[in-house]
Amino acid sequence: MSEAPASPLTTHVLNTGGGIPAFRMAISLHRLDTSLVIWNLISVGTTDQDGRCPGLITKEAFIPGMYKMRFETGQYWESLGQISFYPYVEIVFNIINPEQHVHLPLLLSRFSYSTYKGS
Repeated sequence: MSEAPASPLTTHVLNTGGGIPAFRMAISLHRLDTSLVIWNLISVGTTDQDGRCPGLITKEAFIPGMYKMRFETGQYWESLGQISFYPYVEIVFNIINPEQHVHLPLLLSRFSYSTYKGS
């Protein structure tokens, strides 16, 4: 059996307060339509036990443009019986070279978050 092709865009969500991967967090990926100035939904997913969400976009669909990844952080914290200051986190980024793999980790606690461009 062959494995699925690797996505050119990956993420990894870590609950830094608990020192664990953020399991079962809903994520959506959008691309900006520059002619209409609206965000088009590309895909949705949920993080796995390792805090990863594979298969958000195919290599063929990964074209130059502005993208937005939305993380439903409020729902995640509520599922743990906790509250959060941020109901969601949106990371907006530009893709210039779609041949280059992009990794966008999200490190979060209930009252803070950070991200960076990994490889």
